[in-house]
Amino acid sequence: MRIKELAAGVRAGNIRSLAKAITLVESRSPDHSLAATTLLDELLPAAGNAIRIGISGVPGVGKSTFIEALGLYLTGRGHRVAVLAVDPSSQLSGGSILGDKTRMEELSRDPNAFIRPSPSGDTLGGVARKTRETMLVCEAAGYNVIIVETVGVGQSEITVASMVDLFVLLQLPGAGDELQGIKKGVMEIADLILINKAEGDNRPRAELAKSQIETALHIMQPKSSSWQVPVLLCSALKGEGIAETWQTIEDYRRTMEQSGEFAEKRRLQASDWMWSLLMDGLKDLFMRDPRVAALLPQVQDAVANGTSTPGAAARRLLEVFKRH
Repeated sequence: MRIKELAAGVRAGNIRSLAKAITLVESRSPDHSLAATTLLDELLPAAGNAIRIGISGVPGVGKSTFIEALGLYLTGRGHRVAVLAVDPSSQLSGGSILGDKTRMEELSRDPNAFIRPSPSGDTLGGVARKTRETMLVCEAAGYNVIIVETVGVGQSEITVASMVDLFVLLQLPGAGDELQGIKKGVMEIADLILINKAEGDNRPRAELAKSQIETALHIMQPKSSSWQVPVLLCSALKGEGIAETWQTIEDYRRTMEQSGEFAEKRRLQASDWMWSLLMDGLKDLFMRDPRVAALLPQVQDAVANGTSTPGAAARRLLEVFKRH
């Protein structure tokens, strides 16, 4: 299929074209790189109109259940929702371990929703290498709400926060005793904090966690002078608090657009995206260089055996690379 035809199919909302386009964008083959870049250039004018939401939280907090509840709420109100679920990758096969499509059965059957599980591979923090490009393709296909679900461990939250408009952190009730275990860095990047599973016997614990998190937020440096990070209670399983969550997201977008921070954030993210792609490209060039490839095993063994420092080894490889 030619690139212009594929782009036309994506813009028309054809699911088959969308899946093909994302596969092309995610491909690590150097042969596909130019085609993917051409495709993204074709789609760029049709992208950028969606609200991009990052969702994270510790394993077991109910991210997939919450995303399904929010997704169904939105499609029921005429929105088109794309979920990019970044799954942990098996170190043996490289494939996704969790398979979010099987955990969002009802949403995956909704004609106005699109779920794309992507193995995180070897990307730092477990964020799919091409998530930014995939978001752009989904926007061009007419999806106006893009949700990126992270693995919920380590650096992935920081990486996802740098590519979305709004970052949502899900917490569990009973965080009172565990508040010291909540990573300050993740709390600082959140635009909205939700305490999930706030139902039944969990409700009093959720209320306590809410007040303690609010207290913690007051002593942190705010991300924006225009937005005070709200802490809401919800029960994804029972569908409670979902409408309030979406209303808060809409309030956030309106507030940030009025202050000019929304557009500024997008501009900074575009610049960050360019540098990220540049560094990826330089790494690929370096690793494919025949002289580097010939010297690498020898240098690597020297570092492993302690006969060379990592710094000296890196300089040696760079010197070889620079001799073009």
